Amino acid sequence: MKKNQFQPVPCWLIAILLVLSTNGVAQDSLVTVTAEKGDGILSLLRKQGADPYKMYDDFIAMNVENLRDSAHLYEGRTYKIPAFTSDSVAIVPAMEKQSKEIKKLVGKEFAIFGEEHASVISKSEQLKNAVYYLVSGHGGPDPGAMANYAGTQIAEDEYAYDITLRLGKELLAHGATVYIIIRDPNDGIRDDRVLKIDHDEVAYGDKVIPLNQTARLRQRVDIVNQLYKKNKGKFQRLIVTHVDSRSKGQNIDVFFYHHEKSKNGKKLAESIHRTFQKKYKKYQPNRTYTGTFQDRTSLYLVKKTHPAMTFIEIGNIRNKKDQRRILEPDNRQALAKWISEGVLLDHEGGEIGPIR
Repeated sequence: MKKNQFQPVPCWLIAILLVLSTNGVAQDSLVTVTAEKGDGILSLLRKQGADPYKMYDDFIAMNVENLRDSAHLYEGRTYKIPAFTSDSVAIVPAMEKQSKEIKKLVGKEFAIFGEEHASVISKSEQLKNAVYYLVSGHGGPDPGAMANYAGTQIAEDEYAYDITLRLGKELLAHGATVYIIIRDPNDGIRDDRVLKIDHDEVAYGDKVIPLNQTARLRQRVDIVNQLYKKNKGKFQRLIVTHVDSRSKGQNIDVFFYHHEKSKNGKKLAESIHRTFQKKYKKYQPNRTYTGTFQDRTSLYLVKKTHPAMTFIEIGNIRNKKDQRRILEPDNRQALAKWISEGVLLDHEGGEIGPIR
């Protein structure tokens, strides 16, 4: 073929270009949907044929003044949804494997998040070259704190893991390298209220999680410290996520621990804490946020791990108000989003990094 000879454009590429070329017009044309009883942001978007995680941030931005606590719909109120969402989301993923150009549109795939949530769309490169180690509490033979909800047992490790995965996905979207230290081979991000309890979690490197508590904690410390040494010279942070267990009557806010001698750990904890304060002030102006950040070097992971870190307690699994924070998938997504915004605040700086 001669150098300047016309080459026909493949039909699949024409379809993509048509979708992209109409976005500018379609974004000005909005559809509205009335929230029904039981609807959340994720379920409402899913009903419209949209990928709820790709559209989550846009939906909140468009409807922020009409949301409770920045994450909840009001039954009977009308919400805006971009009219082009269903078409663009439906066409592009169907052709995902056909070209590099399409992959730029649909993002990278990470199986650990589960089939429905595997795709990560790049939002920025703010965390490029930054490394985050994410450890969800308990797992394997240890389910952590237990409670009863509507006649069913719920376990700390399942909810801490779900929030950790959601946080990992947010960090990846901003270019970070993310290590998920406690991993479940078949539980990705889940949108259920009651998360089924299992005991098949493993530690990074497919290591069996020991039954003995001290051995479990030492295993996590060793894994994180070895990876820290491997990534020496890079910006590195550790985030540990737990759900507390106290008396049923004690309602607690999200709070954070750090090592007493770590300036960077304190800055990380303070940045996330400050983000939560701002969110509460904006979305719950009549309620004072009482969560704190403080040093607590007595905790094994706080004391023994090398990266600057924060240890997060999400809430009291036995308290009914805190259970709503933990059980609602919209709440778990909001928690992950707020934590990630605090992480971005901590990291002044900025291609999606690898997940290990």
